[in-house]
Amino acid sequence: MMLKGVVLLLMVFCVGLLAILLWQRRQMGRTFDRLEAMLDAAQSGRFDESAFDESRLSALESHWKQYLAQDQTAVQSLAEEKAQIKSLIADISHQTKTPIANILLYAQLLAEQPLAAEGQVCVQALNGQAEKLHFLIESLVKMSRLETGIITVTPQNVPVQLLLEQVWTQILPRAEAKAIHIPKPSASGTLCCDLRWSAEALYNICDNAVKYSPAGTTVTITAQPYELFCRIDITDQGPGIPEDERSKIFGRFYRGQQVKDQDGVGIGLYLTREIISEQGGYSKVTSLPNQGSTFSVFLPREGDHVKTVR
Repeated sequence: MMLKGVVLLLMVFCVGLLAILLWQRRQMGRTFDRLEAMLDAAQSGRFDESAFDESRLSALESHWKQYLAQDQTAVQSLAEEKAQIKSLIADISHQTKTPIANILLYAQLLAEQPLAAEGQVCVQALNGQAEKLHFLIESLVKMSRLETGIITVTPQNVPVQLLLEQVWTQILPRAEAKAIHIPKPSASGTLCCDLRWSAEALYNICDNAVKYSPAGTTVTITAQPYELFCRIDITDQGPGIPEDERSKIFGRFYRGQQVKDQDGVGIGLYLTREIISEQGGYSKVTSLPNQGSTFSVFLPREGDHVKTVR
């Protein structure tokens, strides 16, 4: 009789325990459903703190709600800050464009006048400094737009030859003016990149190669496809880059000791690195003193879900 009582007591205990577990599981399921609803709303940008009744939420849900509300506020603040920066950049670009254009125009008009030798030197210096200021402001605007995400790259499947020819065509006049030979590049295959911004990134490297190479030397542009990336090499016969500077040259405003006496602001290679990184690529440099440098840019091969440029 006592054994039956114990068995019955155990059965009641087990049923009660099972009921409690089922209730807790149901409550946990509801909690997870509400947490998932909050997360979905936050991810879609529709999170509204007032839509969730504080009195009906568990401690975990209340903390989750507060976190998402703070995160949503931070996202909104970031969007507002980005809009303000975009407006400021547009104002700077607009407000400086006309004065610089006028300075360049007046310098050109002065150069056409019968001036003494000293006057011509001053006009040339004025024109050179105005062009340098124009380049600096344009570079700063591009840099700010990239860093704030205002400029976005749009990767497409681009023939490698099309990209290299565009860069070669742009740099050729500067190379010829300095008697530097740049053979026309030849390449096959495709890569996944934003044609306009990738061309600018490669042009920045080519511009440095021409600027810092002696007259009569050669700069080459070549491409080598790999399984996942396409490697583009730009090789010069310049002075080379000291080993302790190679890790610094892609930094913002950095200029090496060997080139401080030449025109430049130290933004070109920084922009190149940012543009290439935005597309899932990377860049590196190898160099030997007095033997030149090779800048290598690695860009992804053909993408499966992007537009193809013919």
